[in-house]
Amino acid sequence: MSKVVASFTMSLDGYSAGPDQTLENPLGIGAKTLHRWLFDGADDNQAETAALLGHGAFIMGRNMFGPIRGEWDLDWRGWWGEEPPYHGPVFVLTHHQREPLVMSGGTTFHFVTDGIASALGQARQAAGDKSISIAGGASTVRQYLNLGAVDELNIQLSPMFLGAGERPLDGLQGVILTSTYARYTPLATHLRYLVSKT
Repeated sequence: MSKVVASFTMSLDGYSAGPDQTLENPLGIGAKTLHRWLFDGADDNQAETAALLGHGAFIMGRNMFGPIRGEWDLDWRGWWGEEPPYHGPVFVLTHHQREPLVMSGGTTFHFVTDGIASALGQARQAAGDKSISIAGGASTVRQYLNLGAVDELNIQLSPMFLGAGERPLDGLQGVILTSTYARYTPLATHLRYLVSKT
């Protein structure tokens, strides 16, 4: 069965995205600094950057796909331009139906309206023997951790305080972490855990 990996960047006060996500602030206010390790520290963080994308399938929440609320604006094709970095199937959790969106480079966004278990089942089928990434955002990561579906948790701990936004680790119940890896770089401390449930 495919390994399920959840990854996110987090501030020292526990936020993985800033407040007020908009077209101008896709990560929320202040969160561009949170992700400096990814944008400005590529040389120091090559292995961790590559690990974000080396999966057979991806699952993300609707907020991570875009700022649209309610019914879809079919002109919206994601934050990443015509060739998103995933190069594989991406399952977007939503309450609003939309036909699959085929992009350049092998990425296809599938819009899943019947819950997180269904999305995981579809991702397992698509990934084959490759791993599955729970790519975010905070609510999506939290739901899969509470479900007991995550095998590995990767946190990129950014040396800053956001003060507000989305906190992926709030409200977790019975989640046990076993540390397997830690590495310091100037813009982030990279932490890896095996995950189990009580």
